[in-house]
Amino acid sequence: MTNELKTDFYDYVNGEWIKTAKIPADKPATGGFQDLVQDIEEVLMAEFENMANGSQSIPEGRMKDAVEFYKLANDYGTRDKLGASPIKSLLDKIEALNKLEDLNPQFSEWVLDGMPLPFSLDVDQDMQNTQKNVVYAYPASTILPDKTYYEENHPQGPALLGVFSDMTIQVLEKYGKSHEDAVAIVTDALAFDRLIVPHVRSSEENADYSKNYNPKTFAEFGSYSNELQLQKLVTDLIHDEPSEVIVTEPAFFEAFQSIVNPDTFSLLKNWLLVQTSLSYTSILSEELRQLGGTYSRYLSGIDESAPQQKAAYYLATNRFSQVVGDYYGKKYFGEKAKKDVEHMVRSMIEVYQNRLTNNTWLSQQTREKAVTKLNKLGIQVGYPEAIPEFYDKFVTKPAAEGGTLVENARAFSRIVREYIFSKYHKPVDRNEWEMSASTVNAYYHPFKNIIVFPAAILQAPFYSLEQSASANYGGIGAVIAHEISHAFDNNGAKFDEYGNLNNWWTEGDLAHFEKLAKEMIDEFDGIPFAGGTVNGTLTVSENIADAGGLSCALEAAKKEKDVSLEDFFINWAKIWRTKAREQYQQLLLSVDVHAPAKLRANVQVKNLDDFYTTFGISENDEMYLDPEKRVHIW
Repeated sequence: MTNELKTDFYDYVNGEWIKTAKIPADKPATGGFQDLVQDIEEVLMAEFENMANGSQSIPEGRMKDAVEFYKLANDYGTRDKLGASPIKSLLDKIEALNKLEDLNPQFSEWVLDGMPLPFSLDVDQDMQNTQKNVVYAYPASTILPDKTYYEENHPQGPALLGVFSDMTIQVLEKYGKSHEDAVAIVTDALAFDRLIVPHVRSSEENADYSKNYNPKTFAEFGSYSNELQLQKLVTDLIHDEPSEVIVTEPAFFEAFQSIVNPDTFSLLKNWLLVQTSLSYTSILSEELRQLGGTYSRYLSGIDESAPQQKAAYYLATNRFSQVVGDYYGKKYFGEKAKKDVEHMVRSMIEVYQNRLTNNTWLSQQTREKAVTKLNKLGIQVGYPEAIPEFYDKFVTKPAAEGGTLVENARAFSRIVREYIFSKYHKPVDRNEWEMSASTVNAYYHPFKNIIVFPAAILQAPFYSLEQSASANYGGIGAVIAHEISHAFDNNGAKFDEYGNLNNWWTEGDLAHFEKLAKEMIDEFDGIPFAGGTVNGTLTVSENIADAGGLSCALEAAKKEKDVSLEDFFINWAKIWRTKAREQYQQLLLSVDVHAPAKLRANVQVKNLDDFYTTFGISENDEMYLDPEKRVHIW
């Protein structure tokens, strides 16, 4: 084996690729996941264009409306002609506010129309009784990506605010504001943003999502504002009076009156103007599309905005995501691959069941509960049997009938919001997917106790019928087991087999698990990367899932005939190959619950004894980790 393998396994596998890989001008990164995204993008973009120009037939169902929406999005001549005029009425609506109380008569319509507020409402499963839906309240988002960016001496915060300010001033001028007025509006909006910052959580604090469950009585929720009729807003949206509202960040809502009050109204009003002005730039003129993306491009180090056709394609596929996913999954995902992947899932579950049953550090009581949760795990592969019913209402009004991009986009957004609030009176649908089948990703849903693997990720290098079984286990197998592991990571372990927030651990078992989780935190915490360091606490959940997933997939691979552990480990490193802009990497270090891709590849293999024997790694090699420092949880 080469010295490079023993020095840096990730570079050994991916070094040649890294030398020649080019990051697209409109993307922050390229690599295993991103290459698949680009491949799907090219295929579906071509199909959308062919359907739009009539050279390819459009299948039955809502795809015809997705294509019609794409045609509107790709008609930049009309978009340029209309300029900012399609949202003038929305800005006028904000300008007409003279005091906070002016929101009350139009409050529910304001929310359904997607107008901004310094908080948001949602309907989702009750964490302690996941068979029913309840109302959740969330704080406003900050302008910078995380509250830590506002800290004194943050290396990027001031520059980012400068870019944001310059961009927003120019956008407001395109909307007809004088330079002086635009500067004043942005100054106020930034001042209001700073009022929010002290009262919201950081990404690290939000990494424990059980902290979001803070039930408050309906009267308590209503008391958060003296001027705004919060209770009436909720009842108008869900057509009922709930007994409670789940407040995700109590500190924010307890401070709400100090943030939103008559004295801060002028700041809030200009914050509303800024939020609305920026939120629509992507569907207005080309000039505004380019200008409105300045801040996000700077944040990720992207050189250029997406080409016009690609931007139009993404507007259509993001709005019609499940429609497009259904089309993609049925056309490109075969039954043979589906059965093979389902076999791998069952193999991984069997490995996990054996490990849980024979676990030496869990008590029998907790082991039995863990196996029960595993046996209740739902598995969804490829694409869903049905897509959400609200898509039936997505009827695009074409240009020939006077339809515009903004008009249709707003209508569809309202349909989605009405659907979300209508769920309060509906039973929870465990089979509803929250990700399109054309999305290169996978997920575990803790409230539903299901794992989902969209068709798009079930391709090389993650999975292919042309690859060895060992390579597939090192790719999609490890991803599958990763998602299973989420049921038992530091977050998932707090939810039972029905997805309820329910501590099913004994006190001693939980203490031991937290000790092991601390070892995983320490293994990653402080590793230098991209001019910063890894936050072990922020990334611990995903790192636990990676460790369990890789270890479990390895055991499953070893049960297959013609096993090749070299194939297994090499494909594990290959799926994480990434070439990214430094600004983007630094952003992810601050807000992403996943460790950097290179470290996911390199650190986790060091925890597995088979890695050392497969590649002849010895204690003198940089890829060596002392046995007592190797972290094993599942």
